[in-house]
Amino acid sequence: MTLKRAYCLLAAFYSLLLVIGIVAVLMGGGTPLAAVYLVVGFFAVLGLWGTSLQRSVMSPRMWRPLAVALAVGGVAQLVVIALVPVSSVTLTWMLISSIFALLLAMVLYHYGNRDQPLWATEEERNAASRLRAMFHQQTALTAIHREGERENHANVFKVGNEYEANITRHSPEGQEAFSERFHHPESLVFFLEKFACISVNDFQRSTSS
Repeated sequence: MTLKRAYCLLAAFYSLLLVIGIVAVLMGGGTPLAAVYLVVGFFAVLGLWGTSLQRSVMSPRMWRPLAVALAVGGVAQLVVIALVPVSSVTLTWMLISSIFALLLAMVLYHYGNRDQPLWATEEERNAASRLRAMFHQQTALTAIHREGERENHANVFKVGNEYEANITRHSPEGQEAFSERFHHPESLVFFLEKFACISVNDFQRSTSS
């Protein structure tokens, strides 16, 4: 069994649990917290299908906070179960949701990692292909972007299977420098455009000049 198929089966299982939960609530079962569980579970299952099919769903910024919330909620419920006497129905809901929430939290935390090609737009994928071709010719690239009194410098290196970007931004307010490493060129393209306003065309102009 491939990893993708295993994830799809896991997503199908969680989807079935979600449907069972909805049916139980409609039939009068569950607890006052059941609706909250179902809403959170709905978004969590969306993320699980996204990571199973390697498709971008919503924004990558939402999945890690959701994963942390699921983990904290799952641990908190286990603590409550251990310390506070609850009814059998409440115990069932809390125990099941806690166990499955912890596994789901680990999957969604990885899914929320922005350094993955699945979060790239079509333009970023095309730019990444061009950047990858440039790195076949040289291991270090430099680009400069000027806008009024502001000037951004980017030095990009390929170190093994990773890409390192060193950014220096000059402005009338002063100078700041920072660096970041990525496993995928698509993530590098996003980072350069967002934090330095530098595109692959800027590297090509620097190379040709």
